[in-house]
Amino acid sequence: MKYDVEKNIERLKMLIIVAIITLIGQKIGYGISPIQAMPGMILVIVLAMVGFGLKDILPFKIPAFAYISLVALILTTPYLPTSTFLLKYLEHVNFLGTTTPILAYAGLSIGLHVTKMTKISWKIVIVACAVFIGTFFGSAIIAHIVLKLQGLI
Repeated sequence: MKYDVEKNIERLKMLIIVAIITLIGQKIGYGISPIQAMPGMILVIVLAMVGFGLKDILPFKIPAFAYISLVALILTTPYLPTSTFLLKYLEHVNFLGTTTPILAYAGLSIGLHVTKMTKISWKIVIVACAVFIGTFFGSAIIAHIVLKLQGLI
């Protein structure tokens, strides 16, 4: 694999736009100061760029999201000295607030491909319903098991 500098500059630009939208959303939705959350958001961008770099360099066919998650998981493991530093700043980033720009991007992306989706046919509706139902019941089952194990139900 080859490390593509231009592609990573585009990725960085996209991450910066998402970070700005996220910081604004966190201020509006959660009352978190953008100045207070800025160091954590910068760390999120750095972790994402490291994950993208690993995806480009390593020969494995693993999505960038997996590399990003793995790097963040390893660096925030309580046994490593990096965890205290990272968590000190990341605690000011409400990660639920990051879903707004991500979902907006996904919606725009799907909206741009509506004509392609019409060629797939009505079967996509059945698959989508099965996925939604499976996700709902899967989440409910996992939540029930966890709450039962904790003795809360």
